[in-house]
Amino acid sequence: MSRKPRIWYPGAMYHIVARGNRRAAIFTDPIDYETYLSIMEDVRSMMPFVLHSYCLMTNHLHLQLETTCHHIQHIMKEMHSRYAVYLNQRLRTDGHVFQGRYGARLIETDAYFLEVSRYIHRNPLEARMISNLVDYRLSSYPSYISLQNNPHVNPNKTLSYFREPHEEHYKRFVEKEVTMNEGAGKACAQER
Repeated sequence: MSRKPRIWYPGAMYHIVARGNRRAAIFTDPIDYETYLSIMEDVRSMMPFVLHSYCLMTNHLHLQLETTCHHIQHIMKEMHSRYAVYLNQRLRTDGHVFQGRYGARLIETDAYFLEVSRYIHRNPLEARMISNLVDYRLSSYPSYISLQNNPHVNPNKTLSYFREPHEEHYKRFVEKEVTMNEGAGKACAQER
């Protein structure tokens, strides 16, 4: 049975989730994270897109990605094919790195756009890997609240939803305890 084609149009935004095969680690060394981001930038130079937020965890990743003129399937296929080849070569293994096809939930409302950003940035906290979100350096969150430059992410659209000082209000939004009955948080929780 063939898979349902992804909805795509120029400007389409997605919450991308990809897991390691059998939930195995897809990042085992600091160089792996750097390589993934480097591959992402190389692919972006060929097929431009906007990355609004990201979080790289040990066995999965989240991207909040906005396409411009290339279909999401081509962007993700190129990124994950290259990364799988790299990781298999580095570990001297073969086989699938990622568990099936990546998840790509279309973001169609401003409210969901903001909830996805919060969900992605809270991921290490919810996984109890850290106690302070700013301490997780494999996420775009530190660049949102400290004004440090992160060449991989563009926070402008997200921060534009918050009044001055944008960074402080965004920080409050993300770090506020969220109940499962709030907004799109319920939908995001299903993607864990």
